Amino acid sequence: MRKIRWGLIGCGDISRKRVAPALRDLDCCDFQAVARADSDRAASFAREFGAAKWFGSWRELIGDRDIDAVYIATPVSLHSEQTIASAMAGKHVLCEKPMGLNVKECDSMIQACDNHHVSLGLAYYRHFYPLVKRVKEIMAAKEIGEPCMADIQAFEWFDRKPGDPRAWLLEKEKSGGGPMMDFGCHRIEVLQNLFGPVRDIQAGLFNLALKERDVEDTAVVSLLFESSVQASLRVTHASFESRDTLDIFGTKGSLHIPVLNGDTLIIKTNGGERIEKIPPHENVHLPLIEDFTHALLEKRKPLVDGLIGREVSLVLDRIYGRPEIDKT
Repeated sequence: MRKIRWGLIGCGDISRKRVAPALRDLDCCDFQAVARADSDRAASFAREFGAAKWFGSWRELIGDRDIDAVYIATPVSLHSEQTIASAMAGKHVLCEKPMGLNVKECDSMIQACDNHHVSLGLAYYRHFYPLVKRVKEIMAAKEIGEPCMADIQAFEWFDRKPGDPRAWLLEKEKSGGGPMMDFGCHRIEVLQNLFGPVRDIQAGLFNLALKERDVEDTAVVSLLFESSVQASLRVTHASFESRDTLDIFGTKGSLHIPVLNGDTLIIKTNGGERIEKIPPHENVHLPLIEDFTHALLEKRKPLVDGLIGREVSLVLDRIYGRPEIDKT
């Protein structure tokens, strides 16, 4: 079986927990190399996950002829530069979310990959959740009638101090924003996957509890979709209680997911209430990386491509009040 030879740029928390194990474990992947600024730690990471090479510079990694594709797992502010340089080096790119700091960066990334005939994918791995797929099936069958309203809540306490490896998420120049940029973007992708393009947006950004920071600690957004579904999206870093829910209300029933990355779906209709158990993959990044790799081998588009990443960033730009550009 032919394999895609992978390089990993960035060896942080997500890379260690999910990305590197997927690149190591998938039969279609050959995990070749890692890059991080600290070459000693890069070497240690490479040995831990079985990568053959390590580099102290991401530019060295993309210059390696033994690499076909790169996974970019760095702060958002680096995504555009690293994607464009990788494309120019002839590497396919699977990039962490959100795609860029704004849609202008997304457009530059898409154009570079198109110009150099390489594929671009985004790490919106919730697109592959079995629960989300099942929700789409139930809605397509009209079991809950026509969907009219949806609600997502994503709450966690997050207050990293300077020097912490994840403190960059609270630096606006590096992250682009607070919880809406970090994990709200995932929920925007889920909603667009379920209901299609967004027509209208109303948003509020707040610092309710964590006031001495560069980004919001809470965001509340109302989205009206072209399909006439209205959705509420609430995210926060300020809540002691964690929450990750999705509720959809239709004209003949409703759907409830108590934990989005869990295994439980509750269906309520005139026929009563039932519960379905649909567990996710043990490594939620693996189906995303597997699809992107097979897309390269089969010479097709990945299911989550740069255009999907751009659509999410269009919504983010409007939420954060960034200058609008042509939406087409």
